[in-house]
Amino acid sequence: MAEAVVRIPDAKVALSTASVYPESTATAFEIAGRLGYDGVEVMVWTDPVSQDIEALRRLSDYHHVPILAIHAPCLLITQRVWSTDPWTKLQRAQAAAERLGASTVVVHPPFRWQRQYARDFVTGVWRMADETDVRFAVENMYPWRYRDREVLAYAPDWDVTKDDYRHFTVDLSHTATARADAMSMVGRMGDRLGHIHLADGNGSAKDEHLVPGRGTQPCAELLEQLAGSSFDGNVVIEVNTRRAMSSAEREADLAEALAFTRLHLASTGAAAGSPTGSAAGSPSGASAAETRAPQPRLSYGRPGMRRR
Repeated sequence: MAEAVVRIPDAKVALSTASVYPESTATAFEIAGRLGYDGVEVMVWTDPVSQDIEALRRLSDYHHVPILAIHAPCLLITQRVWSTDPWTKLQRAQAAAERLGASTVVVHPPFRWQRQYARDFVTGVWRMADETDVRFAVENMYPWRYRDREVLAYAPDWDVTKDDYRHFTVDLSHTATARADAMSMVGRMGDRLGHIHLADGNGSAKDEHLVPGRGTQPCAELLEQLAGSSFDGNVVIEVNTRRAMSSAEREADLAEALAFTRLHLASTGAAAGSPTGSAAGSPSGASAAETRAPQPRLSYGRPGMRRR
């Protein structure tokens, strides 16, 4: 009888610095180190530290927390961060990633009013990707809604699978807001899925970024699928903790999110070599950590909380 094997993919679990807002970028490094995250994704925004490569390097070294990704300043509130020219923003994000050892730059599709940028975006991202080992992973967005009306705010499209990019980021809060089928979108991304923003949502018109497991999105299903694949990107916890009543409550949410992610990234199957040992494309040999063990029994969340 085949023994159970726990398979853990090469994917690292990172904390987005946006997850600690309104606390600082520096606080994100401190929390990531204390909770045992594998690294951080730096959201470049209005916090001056997030824009300063040397300050970020010092934080990374001090807390022993690698910088795994740079999120380019693509938000409405960051229109003037690192220039008003969107291509300059991406060039600076690439340079930051290269200097800090990050593997990925996350970028949103353009706003529709950025007409020239939107017109050249797909070919421009390919051109930049050809010049570096850093992945430019373009992130799915969502239609804006007001009452019963939809506003298409992004171009070429909020559904980035309709265009040809080398790498994608899938954000499960955004699939919730778009009311899109997340697993179908992941299927269309295929092996070009290079980066995950893990969060939850309930289909509200607002981009909720709930702790995974608190909404309707297939967070656990996606992670379990990754565990049976050769996915080698990063899984980034990007949640909204602005309603936390204290720093301790915020940290508890981020600890819960990390535990949820690690639990579902551990996949148990039959021993290697058996007909049911792994799904097609499963990592083997040196590409995944394998430990002979029964199905892991881990807990996550606050005391008294039930897993959804």
